[in-house]
Amino acid sequence: MATTVGQRLAALRAEHELTLASLSEMTGISKSTLSRLETDQRKPTLELLLPLSRTYQVTLDDLVGAPEVGDPRVQMKPRELDHGRVGIPLTRSIGPLQAWKMILSDAELHEPRVHEGYEWFYVLSGQVRLRIGDKEVVLRAGEVAEFDCRQPHALSSADGRPAEIISLFGKQGERIHTRAAPPNRS
Repeated sequence: MATTVGQRLAALRAEHELTLASLSEMTGISKSTLSRLETDQRKPTLELLLPLSRTYQVTLDDLVGAPEVGDPRVQMKPRELDHGRVGIPLTRSIGPLQAWKMILSDAELHEPRVHEGYEWFYVLSGQVRLRIGDKEVVLRAGEVAEFDCRQPHALSSADGRPAEIISLFGKQGERIHTRAAPPNRS
């Protein structure tokens, strides 16, 4: 199986039973350039590949051997977290920003935590109790919270029933900004 662009071009020319001269006439590319492309002595450019793609009636992806696109779905396994919480990572790799779907079912606010980072979360369903320092608020579906994790904080279900959130967490303290639609001024 042809692995380089040059090998694929040579195989296509042979498959179409074309000479370098006839291919040159069809594409407007010189015989010497075609020969250097097929022997990988010349770097293929878009300017050269487009007429070849049209002549051979193949996609550019086929000419350059682009990898097939795999399944784009993120299929991460749920993880049991502390205090009966379930977390599902929504990002594949550990990086500066992490996304999680979390299910909070414990109504008891546990000992507040302090750590580096900045957190933003959106309540998908249920009610979430958030304590930051001495302040406590209850957020409902559609509401958002954003806070510096260096402040003592704790989360729980507000009523003991499962509450689902999407959480974005920046370990280096990145801030997540949301934009609200401007008020409708009629």
